[in-house]
Amino acid sequence: MVQNVAPLVAELEPEDFHLLSGVEQGMRFSEWVQRSKIPKFSRLTVEEVDYRLDRCLDRGLLKRKTIQYEGYKLQFEGYDALALHTFAERDTVTGFGSSLGVGKESDVYEVQSYRPMALKYHREGFTNFREVMKERDYTSDREHVSWLYTARKAAEREYERLEALYPDVSVPRPIDHNRHAIVMEKMEGVELSRAKLDDAQVVGVLDLVLAEVTEAYRQGFVHADMSEYNVFVDESGVTVFDWPQAVESDHENAAEFLARDVRNIVGYFTRKYPSQVPDLDENEVVESIETGEFESVREHSA
Repeated sequence: MVQNVAPLVAELEPEDFHLLSGVEQGMRFSEWVQRSKIPKFSRLTVEEVDYRLDRCLDRGLLKRKTIQYEGYKLQFEGYDALALHTFAERDTVTGFGSSLGVGKESDVYEVQSYRPMALKYHREGFTNFREVMKERDYTSDREHVSWLYTARKAAEREYERLEALYPDVSVPRPIDHNRHAIVMEKMEGVELSRAKLDDAQVVGVLDLVLAEVTEAYRQGFVHADMSEYNVFVDESGVTVFDWPQAVESDHENAAEFLARDVRNIVGYFTRKYPSQVPDLDENEVVESIETGEFESVREHSA
């Protein structure tokens, strides 16, 4: 589990960030950056690099290897520190709070700005790099791809999707983006997977979720990973989050992904609330979304 670097960032000096940024630049060309090249990338003297390397190694921001040659690479903590430092310099983030959620491909924290926000660090590629490379098409244009690039590209892609969808689709409002991190509006409510809906609410909430899927499609996107784990429910409605894998509606696999999204979300409601959800013709639901005519699942009973 990657540690929260907020306390460490306060201890770091400008030259420490120059060093981390230099290693980051070097990792564009190879997984491990030779020690002899770090002064050039960081614009620090050899003596300064020696001192800063020890400081960053002690804080778990870098990793060192000595086989074949002495080389260094960023740990995710080091990458987190660079992103958080940039947000602080922009006054996007003025305070750091508790964890809001930890998953395989992201960590989310509450942060303070002019009001509480959420900071999402993307982790794609750190522990399952080969699998991410197989499944995600946003790395296909690079010959040398590091986990830094994979995570940064995922964050960049998600931020672009949020900007394109908000406010027409109920997604978290995007605030800022740097490297592999996004600052966005903090969602209210509870994850759909943990919500306990009254019988009278079930179909209405399912309709709300599918209405957002419909509007996203109208705006040109298919989520491509819809489930009960990326929908929040509160008194005002639903919010759909986690969009890095979203594809354009003219993508060659968009129809397949849309059908899978509908199948996943309808399947969840059917399993959890079997007596409240009518038997549905899912193909009709998908077609109504594609044509922008979806209004309620009640119109598509099998």
